[in-house]
Amino acid sequence: MATLTLHDLLTLEHQGWDALCSGRGGTFYGALMTDDAVMVIVNGMVLDRETVASTLDHAPPWSEYHLDDPRLVPTGTDAAALVYTATASRTGDPDPFTALMSSHYRLLDGRIRMTLYQQTTITH
Repeated sequence: MATLTLHDLLTLEHQGWDALCSGRGGTFYGALMTDDAVMVIVNGMVLDRETVASTLDHAPPWSEYHLDDPRLVPTGTDAAALVYTATASRTGDPDPFTALMSSHYRLLDGRIRMTLYQQTTITH
């Protein structure tokens, strides 16, 4: 049975980043997100599930990533958010991308589903 523990949600986040590194982000997040879920990304765009599913497989892949300081934030019955700092690099980019990430999940029909994802850039 799926649970909303720090370990389980961090495992899902790593699976998502691994999918983004291998050009399968749209496929992965299209299956993970609820029908009404959105991703709020650092450039100010809000992407619905359909847009994520149809575009992320074609995004330039990340070559490496690190997730630091993960925290679980319970948000209600069968719901929780995972908050962490991500640093990721793409081949050829001079500087890494560093942002605070927040992924909100719910248990629906015994399965963990993403309802909201949000990024906030960290400048150094």
